[in-house]
Amino acid sequence: MRILVLGAAAGGGFPQWNSNGQGCRRAREGEPAARPSTQASIAVSSDGDRWFLVNASPDLRQQINDRRALHPREGRRHSPIAGVVLTGGDVDAVAGLLTLRERQPLTIYATARIHAVLDTNPIFEVLARDIVKRQVQSPDTCFDLDAGLAARFFAVPGKIPLYLEGESEPPPIVTDDRTVGLEVVQGTRRLLYVPGCAALTPDLVARFAGADMLFFDGTLWRDDEMIAAGLGTKTGRRMGHMSLSGADGTLALLEGLSVARKIVIHMNNSNPILLSDSPERARTEAAGWIVAEDGMEFCL
Repeated sequence: MRILVLGAAAGGGFPQWNSNGQGCRRAREGEPAARPSTQASIAVSSDGDRWFLVNASPDLRQQINDRRALHPREGRRHSPIAGVVLTGGDVDAVAGLLTLRERQPLTIYATARIHAVLDTNPIFEVLARDIVKRQVQSPDTCFDLDAGLAARFFAVPGKIPLYLEGESEPPPIVTDDRTVGLEVVQGTRRLLYVPGCAALTPDLVARFAGADMLFFDGTLWRDDEMIAAGLGTKTGRRMGHMSLSGADGTLALLEGLSVARKIVIHMNNSNPILLSDSPERARTEAAGWIVAEDGMEFCL
């Protein structure tokens, strides 16, 4: 199994277009320790020929152009992208679908609730249904992506996308098919992708154990990070994301987890681990985690 990191940052990318935070300023100035990043997505393939995107970020056109493996190879029109697998209905997971509107055959795999987000928004009808299949998959049900490449969704604690929230009380954190993780298996190799997670449950930890690779939500370093930086009024929990640090953070709760490679992905532009010279980055790597960067390639 081959894996490409197309983008590593959370919504808005790094640097975010309207952020004047320290990290974003350093990235714009071209500092080597502040490497820019597009919005989170990976691509997986069983053979390096046909590829499946995991989420379609708003930066997808750039990501395709930056990765030779995703370039057209034959005829006047062609793409090695055979499908898109969606783990949520947030803007930074689905907006890139609009980039794929030029009548190229592919399949969109998602749960019923995530497909409903697309179905109720007519703009996604530019993905002609006679060309682009929409395949509904229930959590914990195995489905084939390609020869030798199987997948399944699994529910993780999360909330509805921000743009679907009402003006009343904050939406509850729920565990159902509106926020899911993805497991991809080829032979004995097992990859897990969880770019958004509000809490770790015993069932999730048990699922992760023994995996060959885990990509996990690294949105914030600390829960009140955006408030402390003057960038917003919401905590990480309110946004449906765990934090990396603290006694109830990812680094502590997954310490000692038997996963061959643990990779942090989906980092907000305020997260100091995006800076390779930060003490928070050093602590993350000392805990046995890899911090994802655009262009990373892995083989299982």
